[in-house]
Amino acid sequence: MANRLLHTMIRVMDMDKSIDFYTRHLGMKLLRRKDYPSGEFTLAFVGYGDEDDHAVIELTHNWGRKEPYEIGTAFGHLAIGVEDIYGTCDKLAKEGVKIPRPAGPMAHGGSVIAFVEDPDGYKIELVQK
Repeated sequence: MANRLLHTMIRVMDMDKSIDFYTRHLGMKLLRRKDYPSGEFTLAFVGYGDEDDHAVIELTHNWGRKEPYEIGTAFGHLAIGVEDIYGTCDKLAKEGVKIPRPAGPMAHGGSVIAFVEDPDGYKIELVQK
């Protein structure tokens, strides 16, 4: 399996309004939604097709947020599925790529992930497939 774009994450103030916009107005499907009480956030994934073969949007609602996000801070990260996350991170580190979050399991349960930064500082999430 080749590497591919998985999802783009954006932060939202009102999860229900955002889901309504992407599903009702843009015709996407709500693929999954989960609350993470220990982290005080909710994730919802919307898209036009199944996550196995389509890139989707990850909506993230941080429960305690009171102020609207600025457009510059609303963008979260791009995600790329990789077959060997530890090997990929080792290879990237040897090339001088900044890895602010080394490969390992998510703190609140779930996938094995890592975060790397592109030359401009944009975050790219690597997800073990």
